Amino acid sequence: MPDSFTEKNAQAAGDKKTWTCPFCPLLCDDIVLAPSDDRRLAAPQTDCARLAESLARFGPQDASRKPTIDGQDTDPASALAQAAAILSHARRPLFGGLATDVSGARALYELAAHCGAILDHLHGDALAHSNRALQDRGSFFTTLSEVRSRADLIVVFACQPSRRYPRFYERIASEGRDVGIVFVGCDVDQAANAPRAESILSNADPFDTLALWSAHVEGGRPIGAPELLTLTERINAAKYTAFVYEPSTLPAPHAALAIESLQRIVKAINRTSRAGTIALTGDDGAASVNQAITWLSGYPLRTRVAFGLPLDHDSYRYRTETLLARKEIDALVWVSSFAPEPLPAALDDDMPAIILAHPSMNVPPRKGATVFIPVATPGIDSGGHLFRVDTSVVAPLAAARDAGLPTVASIASQLTQARRPQ
Repeated sequence: MPDSFTEKNAQAAGDKKTWTCPFCPLLCDDIVLAPSDDRRLAAPQTDCARLAESLARFGPQDASRKPTIDGQDTDPASALAQAAAILSHARRPLFGGLATDVSGARALYELAAHCGAILDHLHGDALAHSNRALQDRGSFFTTLSEVRSRADLIVVFACQPSRRYPRFYERIASEGRDVGIVFVGCDVDQAANAPRAESILSNADPFDTLALWSAHVEGGRPIGAPELLTLTERINAAKYTAFVYEPSTLPAPHAALAIESLQRIVKAINRTSRAGTIALTGDDGAASVNQAITWLSGYPLRTRVAFGLPLDHDSYRYRTETLLARKEIDALVWVSSFAPEPLPAALDDDMPAIILAHPSMNVPPRKGATVFIPVATPGIDSGGHLFRVDTSVVAPLAAARDAGLPTVASIASQLTQARRPQ
């Protein structure tokens, strides 16, 4: 389906070359960058706090950032050799963070298979909730384009999208159609700026709300919640309803159950009407890495991979924090190419660590062997590909500048070569 948002904003940009933002899974592709001679970047025509904050992390110092071994500057070859040595001694490493693009994920998967590593993402909890709900119940998905072109009613459940995704409403804005927005279990998101926006049950427990609502739409049972009855009548009268939720804002540790309940409601609605869901998740390459690992292994993230051994997927046991707390790993590979994400708080100070991260990463002093290699950010210092939030589009990324930094994929490939028998 043509993406009118892209077409409209490309026309508005005129002859200026547009750029795709990699810092949020909306992957807005109408950005006009204003690079400076010293490799700083800005997007003055785009009002997005998340983009501005992300671009502010890049500067002229990035090109001169060197790899380090135990806090001391070194050359790339020595850093790679030390990283390879750490992996050669590890028997059960964890590849965590995994904030990278599709090619980075593919290269890391091959390296992980040579090392018998476990794979988990920085946003592994949100991914695991969504994965479990999909595995157990299935899902009715929709896309940004479909919401924009078809939806006449939008139901936002227990979240305010603009807090993490500032341009969300712009991405689903429809011209010439009257669209109502109902916020269930939360206050109205003021960024929606919709004349027909309203909030119901803003202080209610989300599980209670879903239980009552599910009982009504699935079995026609009477419930003492007139707001839900009215909303259900509106949904039945609508041509197309889009349900929007954020897995990371749902109550833990049982967010997967909330997602399953929401999907059951949408499934029941689809017996007589049309509805779909958009899960606002996939930040820092999470959706892209999850998709890539699933193609390659048949399992989503939180899987242990090793040549010659059966694949082992466990979304509870292979959670980063659980593995660290139980001391079930003997080395960490931490990948954080979009932002300088800190190492996990539960990481033992004497655990060997290989850090492939944003050039502004501040690596704290540690007792264990520590290798830091600054890497290119996809869409900043290298090209790449990312999956959009609705997983219906794989967007190509173009480098905005060149600071001479290696990609995650190239480092992982070199470490794989070092692991192979000569």
